[in-house]
Amino acid sequence: MSNRSQPNTDPVHSLDCAFPTVLVTGGSRGIGRAICLEFGRRGWRVGVHYRERRDEAGKTAAMIKDGGGETALYQADIRHAGQVQAMVQDFVACWGRLDVLICNAGQAVSSLVLRLRPEQWADVIETNLTGTFHCLRAAGPVMLAQREGSVLVVASFAGFQGRAGQAAYAASKAGLLGLVKSVAREWGPHNVRINAVCPGWHQTGLSEASLPGSDELAEHVLGRFVDLESVARSVCHLALLRDASGQAWNLDSRIL
Repeated sequence: MSNRSQPNTDPVHSLDCAFPTVLVTGGSRGIGRAICLEFGRRGWRVGVHYRERRDEAGKTAAMIKDGGGETALYQADIRHAGQVQAMVQDFVACWGRLDVLICNAGQAVSSLVLRLRPEQWADVIETNLTGTFHCLRAAGPVMLAQREGSVLVVASFAGFQGRAGQAAYAASKAGLLGLVKSVAREWGPHNVRINAVCPGWHQTGLSEASLPGSDELAEHVLGRFVDLESVARSVCHLALLRDASGQAWNLDSRIL
């Protein structure tokens, strides 16, 4: 770990505690890795979650440390409530508190409904929707006791408009939007915020089978995709908004 003696003074580092903490699920690669690195750069203590890719998660952690940040790895299959509960308990035992939770871990499958196997449907729903539910159930009591906390759930534009061949994924992401809005009402009186963000298309392991072609850029009024670094910066900013909860933000130029 870093021996850094002074907290980062970046504007996004705005919590009362000297060294705020964040747990990012699915931090081993792609969007999750970019988010971890951005929080680390800004002086946060970063928990990097992974399910199976320990080597990749270790690379994320090494990159954070190379930048002077503090980090630790946390393994869990978020489809299992007990594993998620243990992860959050270990995180709090290590860092003392949980300020921000980024629910990024996800699963996708490309298949038309009539070809989609029930087990494929179940795996996507259990990971994306039920897995996030488990994370909220584990982190909620910690944040409610602190009377301070922020959760940002990585949703998808597909949850608003659907996409052919992505029924399971779109259904799981649509479910997240309802979950976020419901939990916002429950936790708002305790000063715990929860919001959703749609990060747009990126060349990651999750999306590589369903990336749109250049002809589909017509949906983007700016005619381009959003870059990963911009997404990470936006996630950090949105997670720290103190007066917003129950909201969903789209980070590219497609119009909902």
